[in-house]
Amino acid sequence: MTRPRSELVSPADTPYYHCVCRCVRRAFLCGEDRFTNTDYSHRKAWVLERLALLDEVFTIELCAYAVMSNHYHLVVHLNPKKAEQLTDSEVSERWAKLFTWPIMVGRYLAGKLTTDAEKQVAIDTIQQWRERLSDISWYMRCLNEHIARKANEEDQCKGRNKRTPTFV
Repeated sequence: MTRPRSELVSPADTPYYHCVCRCVRRAFLCGEDRFTNTDYSHRKAWVLERLALLDEVFTIELCAYAVMSNHYHLVVHLNPKKAEQLTDSEVSERWAKLFTWPIMVGRYLAGKLTTDAEKQVAIDTIQQWRERLSDISWYMRCLNEHIARKANEEDQCKGRNKRTPTFV
């Protein structure tokens, strides 16, 4: 029986994890597909560029990686204490490298919120981002979704039902 990642991942017990993600339906992540004579080698650069960006954003350290033709391996080190030490501004700046801020967070950081309720909403949002910065699920989501979208665009297809690098 499968178990939720929240039951499997415990940075207090072990901060190092090996993650494997593969393409489905015989799709190629990188390399040459000898059946279609299509070269996907350039896609490895997509993975490496995205890993470099995620290294700037998350408090998860990439220890090792291997990108294969239809899957990749990562060894990561989770560091939730580093995320706890970041200021609200630092958390928000990191998050903004991947996502757009809600207006209320921008106003909070600029000191333009007037009510305690608005401030609390902004603080809660930033706290949620802080937790996500050391969350392996969010890390993998931000990596896989980006690559899958680029591959779908390149292959001119939509969704998960086409023969593209859709990750599980």
